[in-house]
Amino acid sequence: MPFDARTVECWIFDLDNTLYPARSNLFDQVRERITDYVERHVGLARPAARDLQRDLFQRYGTTMNGLMAEHGLDPHDFLAYVHDIDYSPIDPDPRLDALLADLSGRKMIYTNGSVAHARNACDRLGVSHHFEVYFDIAAADFRPKPDPAPFRDFLAAEAIDPARAVFVEDMAINLEPAAALGLTTVWLRTEADWATAGADAAHVHHRAEDLVSFLDDLKRHTDAA
Repeated sequence: MPFDARTVECWIFDLDNTLYPARSNLFDQVRERITDYVERHVGLARPAARDLQRDLFQRYGTTMNGLMAEHGLDPHDFLAYVHDIDYSPIDPDPRLDALLADLSGRKMIYTNGSVAHARNACDRLGVSHHFEVYFDIAAADFRPKPDPAPFRDFLAAEAIDPARAVFVEDMAINLEPAAALGLTTVWLRTEADWATAGADAAHVHHRAEDLVSFLDDLKRHTDAA
């Protein structure tokens, strides 16, 4: 691993398909509930609701932001509905718990979801106690990643030195503002088309198969130093 974890003062993690593995298919549940919400809120048949959901996501960064801009959405109601899901597919992860405990420095979550969703997922993983800050879409004034403005606000509010911070994400494009601000970035590889855009760009500094393997490699590198 080409950097020394002992020099890092702050670790920032995405939530969905990053802290918990994509194989949990948790976001599939969220996606279905988003379709349900679009169907009811806009008054569309399900195939048309799916098409609108995809279109708004592509144009606004999240379906929620598109619904806010074009259909008068109450974002708090939307978030409560789409995150009312079954978290049991996430298994407790003692190895992740131990690896996070080995990391020196502060640990935070930056998510396009809600704090409640992040806490529920982290509680299932058994890692909630590691995170001192959950920065969610509401804290970002509903401006989703990769919008650089809320990321700058987040760094300033938490007095984070970008030169001593690492950001880990599964969506490569969301790493761009972090890299531009001076953070070290780590992309967790995925086969999903929507997550691979920008994966070959210079703003992706390091790549890993998943979070546990990344932290394992980092620990071995640090222990051997």
